[in-house]
Amino acid sequence: MLLALSRRFLDGMSGGFGFPFGCVSAVGAVLVAELCGATGHPWYALVTLGAVVLLTAFWSSVAAAIGVAAVAWALDSGFVLGRAGELTFSAPAGLAALAFAALVAFGSFARLASRSSAPRIPAPRDPVSTPQSREIAVQSREFRLQSRESRA
Repeated sequence: MLLALSRRFLDGMSGGFGFPFGCVSAVGAVLVAELCGATGHPWYALVTLGAVVLLTAFWSSVAAAIGVAAVAWALDSGFVLGRAGELTFSAPAGLAALAFAALVAFGSFARLASRSSAPRIPAPRDPVSTPQSREIAVQSREFRLQSRESRA
């Protein structure tokens, strides 16, 4: 049941909720990473924020994923690598930006690949389209006509 609810919610992300949901998730991911000690180990935040960016890129639009990646980079640069929300432009911040850009690309391509490889269900055939079904339809009409004639 939880999977069905999450699937329904995530399907709604394509309707314009991808960016807000991704931003809230990114803030939550930074908080969790900080509680786990991301100040001493910055890759904790990179992993949690990377998961948010990847999932947003897979479940939402490319524009929303790019926006979430920018917010994730700002959170990482400002609160994990830097202090007090001041953005830092250092080598680790550049690495984080490259990682988030790669995750946006990977998630978007994965979404396209999963949608294009989905099994295509053929359109239902008309029941009177095959020669056998046409013959059966004609025989049933003849039988109905004969039964009407025999009653009269």
